[in-house]
Amino acid sequence: MAISKQVSDVKAACEGVKRGMTLMLGGFGLCGIPECSIAELVRLGIQDLTCISNNAGVDDFGLGLLLQQRQIRKMISSYVGENDEFERQMLSGELEVDLIPQGSLAERCRAGGAGIPAFYTPAGYGTEVAEGKEVREFNGKPHILESALTADFAFVKAWKGDASGNLIFKATARNFNPMMAMAGKITVAEVEELVPLGELDPNAIHTPGIFVQRIFQGSGYEKRIEQRTVQS
Repeated sequence: MAISKQVSDVKAACEGVKRGMTLMLGGFGLCGIPECSIAELVRLGIQDLTCISNNAGVDDFGLGLLLQQRQIRKMISSYVGENDEFERQMLSGELEVDLIPQGSLAERCRAGGAGIPAFYTPAGYGTEVAEGKEVREFNGKPHILESALTADFAFVKAWKGDASGNLIFKATARNFNPMMAMAGKITVAEVEELVPLGELDPNAIHTPGIFVQRIFQGSGYEKRIEQRTVQS
């Protein structure tokens, strides 16, 4: 018999998130971010969070909402150029920041989910990224040792899912979500459409339900565009 991971709503999905925890949040820019879960974290007012995410949203949306409320103590990211409040907090010393090459960030999350504690990569060698890290040479090229990333909670957003937690992501909204879904001790998936068991094509599933502990159907998605460019 299939195990149901479905919870009633976002409040139930976020139960157990506490001060000082490390959270992974899927998304790239504003594409594929767990909007409902972020809104609930803001409502809960939980402080001193370490957030692992490709970027920090924008000032008034996504992780930018948590930054506005000073709920994030540390950001582990690869790109943060669209958020003025992030920049202000970083330059003033209010926010601790660990910037990571984008490919390394993705692989560190994937490695965490796969149970691989560390790996070598040439990305970042000769820069501040490599400071304090072990260096080894492979095929005549220096590589730095990067450790895997895991989190107390991982929050991901999918297009479709079922009660067992099987997920399908839509196009580029897939981005960091599958890797982070694997790397959370508790993974919360919010979906645009929750379908009955057996309706998803097994060959189309991107994240098997074994990696998901809680799933709920979200609502009110805005699907903002980070930088809207149109013809004059």
